[in-house]
Amino acid sequence: MAYNTKLADKIREYLSRVPEIKVEEKKMFGGLAFMINGKMCVNVSGENLMCRFDPALTEELAERNGFVPMIMKAKEYKGYCYVGPIGFKDDNNFEYWMDLCLN
Repeated sequence: MAYNTKLADKIREYLSRVPEIKVEEKKMFGGLAFMINGKMCVNVSGENLMCRFDPALTEELAERNGFVPMIMKAKEYKGYCYVGPIGFKDDNNFEYWMDLCLN
């Protein structure tokens, strides 16, 4: 599956402004993963973000526009979700998801 390269560029630019992190990019999950200090932080999957977050926040995050639980092989992965473009179409929402992934 191809991934949105403009979204990848936007993530790259955002992460470049965060001090004291080491960013690596790896092709994973059919998209492009941004690894922070050796751990998957956020991934571009097609037109979506795939976010890693504290699983305790799942119920709260499920109320946000664009949230879709991450399900692979009929198993829901706690602490991961997809966010459709409607959920990060403006800068405030994009930054919300990026900050969430970095924490």
